[in-house]
Amino acid sequence: MTDLVLSEYGDAIATLTLNRPEKLNALSYALIDRLMELLDAIETDDAVHAVILTGAGDRAFSAGADIREFSQSVARGADVALRDFVMRGQRLTARLEAFPKPVIAAVNGLAFGGGCEITEAVPLAIASERASFAKPEINIGMPPTFGGTQRLPRLAGRKRALELLLTGDVFTPQRAAEFGLVNQIVAHDDLLPAARDLAKRILRHSPLAAASILRAVTRGVNLSIAEGLLVEGEQFARMAPTADLREGLDAWMARRKPNYPGSWSLNAAVK
Repeated sequence: MTDLVLSEYGDAIATLTLNRPEKLNALSYALIDRLMELLDAIETDDAVHAVILTGAGDRAFSAGADIREFSQSVARGADVALRDFVMRGQRLTARLEAFPKPVIAAVNGLAFGGGCEITEAVPLAIASERASFAKPEINIGMPPTFGGTQRLPRLAGRKRALELLLTGDVFTPQRAAEFGLVNQIVAHDDLLPAARDLAKRILRHSPLAAASILRAVTRGVNLSIAEGLLVEGEQFARMAPTADLREGLDAWMARRKPNYPGSWSLNAAVK
């Protein structure tokens, strides 16, 4: 049986590739479940400090949900569709959003529906110049269900998001960058090297500090500023007794590069 998600490990980076190119990497239930299994394993793997998520083939990052599959759930009733389809997709995007290690989407082609929602959820994204995006769920008479009605307005603003959600129109990577949906647009052949470069620039630093920043931003972004500052202070308090903060301070005062416990070697990053 073909692996639904390919995994490759090296230089403290896990590269996960959605692998249904003949179906434009549509998010079948089995593919989502396999991706969740891999994320669970990566979270506790001390040799992996960052994740790159991309799609197999030349055409798609992901075309979104497997419509034939979820239509069968819809036919069995709303409760079944909510359990098997909606909640499964929402668990995936919530997991990516709150993952304690940096996740970078390398959007290599079309990112429609659930593929766009994955891009919305991950902390960082780089798009190929060939990428395209859409929120096409309205074309089949439904709203987005993997978080698109909530995350896109928070990224793009209410009116711009509603235009995309209500029309289903395809939009360019340039517009995605304008909205804050992607960090950068690169030539297609430079996509994975650019994603790896971004990962390595993060891996120079304390993995514990990176995790605390991810937690603070993810938890605080939808809170009031006062509540968010409490989250920020809580994350600092968790870092204060760590060897990473002691090493960072010692290195700064000694004017040397820090060597964080468990971190990926900066020398390896330069190679």
